[in-house]
Amino acid sequence: MKAMLQKYWFLFVMMLCNCIIWLHDPQVGKTALSFGGNIFANFIFILTPVFICVGLMDVWIEREKIIHTMGSNSGIKGIVIAVLSGTITAVPLYALLPIAGVLLKKGSRISNVLLFLCASVSIRIPLLLFEISSLGVSFTLIRFGLNLFAVFVIAFIIEKLLSDKDKMAIYKNADKL
Repeated sequence: MKAMLQKYWFLFVMMLCNCIIWLHDPQVGKTALSFGGNIFANFIFILTPVFICVGLMDVWIEREKIIHTMGSNSGIKGIVIAVLSGTITAVPLYALLPIAGVLLKKGSRISNVLLFLCASVSIRIPLLLFEISSLGVSFTLIRFGLNLFAVFVIAFIIEKLLSDKDKMAIYKNADKL
């Protein structure tokens, strides 16, 4: 029980807060519980297909194929694949993290995984289309160029700052998935 409390302390604190709110004002407590339930259902609705795809990716795609396409010797091809695959995503970041874990487990270069994650968050095609319709082409192109530059800077600086020991620890932790 103690280990469970230490691991899930935040959940228990939130449940306690919700109980206190419920006792103080039942209508607000009911609304908070309903809101939390809707968010949890949305979370499960998004994560279930992602975990299925991640499982299939882990089983069906060979390690050598990922190393060849996005590994340390993939060069420009790996960069382009990472950025393009990141821009076509339309799921929240928490759903992309298992994919990043499988990419690392399969031997993808750390900077390529970071490029995938950063591109997924900041330069998605649906976001670009929305910006073009709302803010205009010139704004969208300027923001796209600046974000693309920032994505490359972030990915390659982080990879350069990591020591070989850190990189090995990242790959070792990814193998535990």
